[in-house]
Amino acid sequence: MARTVTKTRHNPAISLVLLKKAYRLMKIAEKMAHLYDEQREICAKYVHSTSRGHEAIQVAMGLQLKEYDYASLYYRDESILLAMGIQPYELMLQLMAKADDPFTGGRSYYGHPALKRKGFPIIPHQSSATGMQAIPATGMAHGISYLQATGQLKKNNPIVLCSLGDGSVTEGEVAEAFQMAVLKSLPVLYLVQDNEWGISATGSEMRAMNAYEYAAGFKGMYRMQVDGSDFTASYQAIDTAIDYVREHRAPVLLHATCPLLGHHTSGVRKEWYRGDDLVQDYKRDPINILEDQLYKQGVSEAEIKALQNEADQLVRSDFKKAMAAPDVNPDDFDSHEFAPTPITTETGNRNPAKAAKVIMVDAALHAIDEILKSEPAALFYGQDVGARLGGVFREAATLAQKYGDNRVFNTPIQEAYIIGSTAGMSAVGVKPIVEIQFADYIWPGLNQLVEELSKSCYLTKGKFPVQALIRVPIGAYGGGGPYHSGSIESTLLTIRGIKVVYPSNAADMKGLMKAAFYDPNPVVMLEHKGLYWSKLAGTTDAKTIEPDEAYCLPLGKGNVVLKASDEMKAAAKTALVITYGMGVYWAREAATEYPDQIEIVDLRTLNPIDWDLITDCVTQHGRVMILTEEPVLNSFAESLAGRISQRCFKYLDAPVSVVGAANLPAVPLNVALEKTMLPDAVKVADELGKLLTW
Repeated sequence: MARTVTKTRHNPAISLVLLKKAYRLMKIAEKMAHLYDEQREICAKYVHSTSRGHEAIQVAMGLQLKEYDYASLYYRDESILLAMGIQPYELMLQLMAKADDPFTGGRSYYGHPALKRKGFPIIPHQSSATGMQAIPATGMAHGISYLQATGQLKKNNPIVLCSLGDGSVTEGEVAEAFQMAVLKSLPVLYLVQDNEWGISATGSEMRAMNAYEYAAGFKGMYRMQVDGSDFTASYQAIDTAIDYVREHRAPVLLHATCPLLGHHTSGVRKEWYRGDDLVQDYKRDPINILEDQLYKQGVSEAEIKALQNEADQLVRSDFKKAMAAPDVNPDDFDSHEFAPTPITTETGNRNPAKAAKVIMVDAALHAIDEILKSEPAALFYGQDVGARLGGVFREAATLAQKYGDNRVFNTPIQEAYIIGSTAGMSAVGVKPIVEIQFADYIWPGLNQLVEELSKSCYLTKGKFPVQALIRVPIGAYGGGGPYHSGSIESTLLTIRGIKVVYPSNAADMKGLMKAAFYDPNPVVMLEHKGLYWSKLAGTTDAKTIEPDEAYCLPLGKGNVVLKASDEMKAAAKTALVITYGMGVYWAREAATEYPDQIEIVDLRTLNPIDWDLITDCVTQHGRVMILTEEPVLNSFAESLAGRISQRCFKYLDAPVSVVGAANLPAVPLNVALEKTMLPDAVKVADELGKLLTW
């Protein structure tokens, strides 16, 4: 079971100088909260929260982090930032969404820092922070642990701070983070600030136990409790916790109780739901507690008053300056969707002499093998990819034996952690390759994919792009049934800030895998299970000559895999099929019914899409079909058809045809039912016949 940490050395002396410094910082935070309320007409334009009531535990934490540490904060942690050295002016720039907001350039809320500045802890992208940040934070610690174990990190035992509200600990994703932290013994400090409120819900309504009690179930999670309204007690407890994590490279949970004295947020004001409890909470005001301690140590009333006036003057001066600071330039609204990729041209040899043909699954395996061999910062993990099995499709066979269990390893059944941890890994310089075992299993990870990965580059104005390659076996393949046969590309393509790749043959698989790995952005690679071994009728061409080790195929470049004849094009007797994955093979077989009349474009990358190639091909053919394995209704295929109809209308001789699976919620288990639901060459040929005679 989890154990309570006991201090192995004397608590640090709390000097009067330190107490005065802490008091000044806490008064600054208090004055900021009061000023924001006083200037509500200005400050409430954008929703925000303050640290009022949490100042003691937060200042104590911010004063003790080192510049080589990492932090994942939550939206109430402004006092941690002040204690780190962030100025009120800088925080106010974010409050007002000004151009010079040092964290996000006006793109994200107050209390959502993103900091990469000399002399300060590194703070990657901060999401909405309702427990979700626990996974990226734990991923940071996981990456640090790997880099240290392999001698790639020379810094002095960095730790990761993960700050959480007590309500967020009830989230399932927090449990996934805790599980991995103790499983891998990771250097992370979970600071849980417990004010007994989750907006208007009390602790007794939200949970059966507090975070300290909850953590007892995680073997290896060392636990501490502290009165977070007492600065002295908080400082000493944090010193103990940090010392333990730094020395033992193991997780600690510090449960700090403190009052909530401010509004939940500017949009949910305390007077709406707080009653007599607020009067009681003010008796635990951390600022008053510290003030009493200063008086007991002989600090005069005049000196305390001077500290208060200094805080007030600084806050008001900085507020006035922030008000006058320049607003954002709207023309910059779309910058930093993606970080620039170094892979912009096809390199290496796609068809080296005397090279053997290879199936798709082996092309993928060889690509990962070559990456791990040449990139010491690369890891590969997911369910069942470890040494014992090497992946359920043998796509990781032998890799763990070659590179060790610290580089190729199994995870728990935790799709959220598998995906979300890549954000933390990337932030510390690790280059993760992960696998979701089946496309149908990706849904628990979507929260992390959307909030932590896809938005990071944009919301940090390029400071923290997430380099992550996420492999996902996809598609129906001979009776896989409703939970192993799904297609998910349309859902993925509604997520901005990620790239989606879908190879249809071994050479493309290898080239795109390399390009995806070296892309500094999140890339989801969809790998059709039915093409892995070229066992399905008509998929022989998925097996190709294996490109050499240097081969890279840029993302966003489609390929014409079958051309119609010039004669047929001149006679306006052709049709264009735009497809990807298994659709390439259905289309090729169907095309044999119409010699020289069918041109086929294999998209290869769904985002970014090769619109130039699409436009060029559409202009040469008056008839266009979009072919997908997904159900058609509201799909990516329908969206693409609509875009073509809108932008290329004058070149069309017929409505764009969209062919896909039946509009049903799942692929049925029975193979006859599966066949009936899905497209195939016969169905495609029939629709092509209708299109050609339009």
